[in-house]
Amino acid sequence: MAKGYFAPSVKRAFEILRMISRSRDGMGISELARSLKMAKSTVHGMTSALEETGAVMRNPVTKRYTLGFTLFELGRVAYSQVDLKSLSRPAMENLMEKTGTSVFMGLLNGEHVTILDVVESKSELKITAPIGATIPLIAGAVGKVLLSRMDEDQAIRLVREKGLSRYTANTISNPETYFEEIRSVRKRGYATDDEEYIAGVRAVASPILEESDMMGALWAVGFKASLDGEKMKTLISETKKAAEEINRRVRGNMMGSGNGKPSD
Repeated sequence: MAKGYFAPSVKRAFEILRMISRSRDGMGISELARSLKMAKSTVHGMTSALEETGAVMRNPVTKRYTLGFTLFELGRVAYSQVDLKSLSRPAMENLMEKTGTSVFMGLLNGEHVTILDVVESKSELKITAPIGATIPLIAGAVGKVLLSRMDEDQAIRLVREKGLSRYTANTISNPETYFEEIRSVRKRGYATDDEEYIAGVRAVASPILEESDMMGALWAVGFKASLDGEKMKTLISETKKAAEEINRRVRGNMMGSGNGKPSD
């Protein structure tokens, strides 16, 4: 698709990326062409090539382009030099030890959440998933946390476009009830999942990378049989503490000595 675009197109490609980055809701072909004073055919060819590399993503419903996950991977090294997994791992391991749950860390990736790291429970019977696996955005505690970080209008539009899938009998399927839950999550800084995504499973999630444009979450997952009311209170408290510790370490790393080592 990108064949025939040579050196001048590199500059145009970056102009497209910069323009898309300034729009919270993404931009369509016609809008980009008008804003950049380019031919629609040129913009279409550029965005198609960028989409193939993962630099941009196209919403199949709105047809609008947003920045892709590939740019995070590049930017994570070139800009912030933050090794998110290394910075998060101590807090994740501590959370697992204190709660006996499996602990996950991931980032928003389009309409899914990509798992970047996992610390498995030491229990013989445990919940796990491979690094790189994705889960739906609008599902369980993780989705609530990430949607709570968006502008409310954006979150509402996304939920209405995608709909609320019923995963279990406990899944919140009423949009208004779901929006109220997201508002509560925004205020309290964590979300819970009581068999809403997987039957017999409870989870707690809290946001990370709150001072950046990236949207991430830390979440702990266990079986309901081993997470009664009191243990859920502990899981909520410890998950929030772990997320706050990750945020502190990321913030310190980005503002710190520049030696590439995590701040203590």
